Parts: sequence; C-alpha cells; structure tokens
Amino acid sequence: MFGFKKKTETTTERTYPMTIDGAPVTTDAADEVINPATLDVVGLAPLCSPELLDTAVAAAQAAQVLWAREPDEVRKEACRKMAGVLTENAAELAELLTREQGKPLKGLGSEFELGGCAGWAGYAAELDMPVKILQEDETARVEQHRVPVGVVGSITPWNWPLMIAIWHIVPAIRAGNAVVIKPSPFTPLSTLRMVELLNTVLPKGVLNCVTGEGPIGGAMSGHDGIDKIVFTGSTATGRKIMQSAAGNLKRLTLELGGNDAGIVLPDTKSKEIAEGIFWGAFINGGQTCAALKRLYVHDAIYDEMCAELAALAEAIPMGDGLDEASALGPLQNEMQLNKVAALVDDARAQGAKILTGGARLDRPGYFYPITLVADIAAGARLVDEEQFGTALPIIRYSDIDDAIAQANGLDFGLAASVWSSNLDAARSVAARIEAGTVYINKHGEVAPHIPFGGVKGSGIGVEFGQEGLEANTDIKIYNIAK
Repeated sequence: MFGFKKKTETTTERTYPMTIDGAPVTTDAADEVINPATLDVVGLAPLCSPELLDTAVAAAQAAQVLWAREPDEVRKEACRKMAGVLTENAAELAELLTREQGKPLKGLGSEFELGGCAGWAGYAAELDMPVKILQEDETARVEQHRVPVGVVGSITPWNWPLMIAIWHIVPAIRAGNAVVIKPSPFTPLSTLRMVELLNTVLPKGVLNCVTGEGPIGGAMSGHDGIDKIVFTGSTATGRKIMQSAAGNLKRLTLELGGNDAGIVLPDTKSKEIAEGIFWGAFINGGQTCAALKRLYVHDAIYDEMCAELAALAEAIPMGDGLDEASALGPLQNEMQLNKVAALVDDARAQGAKILTGGARLDRPGYFYPITLVADIAAGARLVDEEQFGTALPIIRYSDIDDAIAQANGLDFGLAASVWSSNLDAARSVAARIEAGTVYINKHGEVAPHIPFGGVKGSGIGVEFGQEGLEANTDIKIYNIAK
C-alpha cells in the first residue's frame, strides 16, 4: 500500500521491536524504513497482525485497571520519569529520528523535537485535576470528578513523530489511562525505540506500541477494547476514523489537516516580518499541520514582500539532516514529494510566477527546494489544497474583506495569522478569521500550556494545557444526600 520494501533473506539491518505488555515483540514480516535523504535502509519495523493488536489491547485493558487505582502522585511521578528518560536518551533518539524522517539534527530539527518531548512530559506531570464541588448545602453535596476513559489508541503521523507521540501518550497516562500507539509506517523506528525506553519506568502494559500499515490503524479505530482514539493526520483519514469509532461510541480527539492562511496588512514593514513568515511556512520543510500555507499580501507591499521572502529562500541551505550545515532536509517520502511537485506544476501551467525553486533537486533523496509562487489566486490547486511541503502561494489582495473571505473560504480552520504594525487593526481582522488559533505577528508557535485544536474540517477537540489533559477523562458526578 505504501510502497515500502519488504524484508528479504539478505536484510541485515536492525529490527526495532514492538512493545506489548512490557516485552519486545518481533514478527517474521517486516518493512524496511528508508532514509529520505539518501534512500538507504535505516532499519526494520515489524508488521503487526490483527491477533497481536488484540494482545496489545488486552494488555492495556488489564494494566489500565490497576493504573487507574494508583494515587495521583504516582502517575505524576511516572510522567516526571518519562521526561527524564527522554532527556537522557535524547542524542540516540534524535539521530534515529533524523535518519528516518529527514529533518536536520540541529536547529529546529530533531534535537529541538526531543527537547519539546521532555518539556511536554514534564509539564503534564505537574497538572492537577481537583474535585469540583458543584453544590454544598443542607440537602446535598455534589462533586465532579475526572476519571480515566480506559484504553487510549494513538495514531501518529510522520512529520513530528516523537513530539506528537508524547502529546498523545503523556496526558493519557497522567490521567490514568493505558495506551496503544501506532506510529506512521513511514517513520516508525524512533517511536518503537522511544516506547521501549519509556517502558523502563512504567508498569508493563500501560504503554504498548504496534506497527504496521493502514489496516492496523483501521482495526484500532474500530476495536471494541479501545475507548478513545487520538489521531493527528489528514482530514480524509479523520473522517474514516469517526465512522469506525461509532461502533462503541469512542471518544475522539482529531487534529486534522490545515491550510493555514496568513494575511499581511498594508501598514506592515516587509523586512521586519519576512523571517517570521518564512519560518512560519517552512519549519520542518513545511511539513507541519499548522504551518503557514497561504499568504495573502496587500497590493501596496506585495512586490516588496515577495522580494524579501525570495532572498531568504535563496540563502537557506538544504541537505542531509546529519550534515550540520543543513537548515532544511528533504521531504519525508516520495508520495509527498510528488504531491508538492504536482501542485507547483499546476500553478505554473495556470500562469503563476515561480519566484524560487520549482523543480526537484538533481540529487539522491526526496529534495524539493523552497518554492515561492506569486501571481496566483483561488482555484489553483496550490491555494485550495494543503501542500504540506516546501511550496508557498503568495496571493495579492487589495480589499481586506475579500482577503478574509478567501482565508475563510476553505473547509480548514486549524490556525491562521495576521501581520500588522497596528495591533488594533490586526485584532479586528483576527476576530473575523475562522480558526482554532489566530496568531498576530507570528505563526505556528505551540506550547504545552496553551490549548490547541481546529474548527471545521481541521479537527475535533483540543490538546495541551488543562483542557488537553481533561480530554483524556470522563466526568463522574457524586451526588450525596444529606
């Protein structure tokens, strides 16, 4: 389905085991995982069978009953220990992540991602879920408690494999749940290894990891033993998960696709904001759900803004993520490379102007240069579809009402940004944009204490902060007569 190479009799690369009920598990069938910068094999990922998935879910169910009974401080301390494991093993995990995902080791790459993993785990460890007293009088005492949902199934993507895994895993465990996680088949190895390491500080069965292709994810979303699915990925897959989850009315947190719009107002100084816009669009090679993917610039500063962004694009080194000179790596897989190339080719065919890039680099690996596309409008695929890569359409506007209408005109609403020297003007525009997060004079920042989620086709529910932790619980009321 994904075009991976299967293990052969001559394969000598390391197999990274699944973890089920605290023990390593391998299978006779495995996929070779490819380094997108070199096309070399990084290692092997076992292919989970439906029977092994059932075993993992059963282990999680048994462990969760005991884990939910543990005192709150025990679960907090487990999160602290997980943060410590992530810090102690950051170098190993970061290198493995770069080799299978492609992002640079340094800068805003794999070491940055591992730092985020430890930071999020440590933050969740200190959150509390106190009992709320809803009524206290001569007739009754009514208490609201937060109780775990049970077994949480986590399905993660290939763009930020470890950080998104931690976003799913740690709040679930902190709230008293057990977890079965399935990473993307494009980038399973770092998650397999991370889960193996985290199991050194967790009771067996609390955190399980299975790997495989699409059918295993589908089996998880329909599995009667899984009580909640947390999924980060495409809107199309999110809809399928909702359908499969209906069988046992699973709880859902879905962080789905985004085609995030940025609107630059005419009072803005292009030179001052160009770098913020550039990295808002191209952090992780643009392979970020909340990256800036459509840029609307007022006619008065359009040419100047294009020139500033093009100068930055031309100066950014792209190469193998293990080369410390590389600020950007390849796209993660051939499917994504072909998609970005097709969207740029479509824009070119419709008369758009390619300011930088525009063709695959002539070297091994899935490298596509930073491609800025001007003189483009709604209706072009590069504007209307989420590119998730190293291409950015820059759309000219003259009327702010029209720009806002275009920004809101797609079935996406994850994040957006407004850029202006006038904070009041920016806030006025932000109030009219349909998105879960609207940034002003920055784009794409996430933090463990700030809830994050989308509207419209970009998802259901939120992650991070108190609200993200409580999304891993159900409310239980004690209504006590006096």
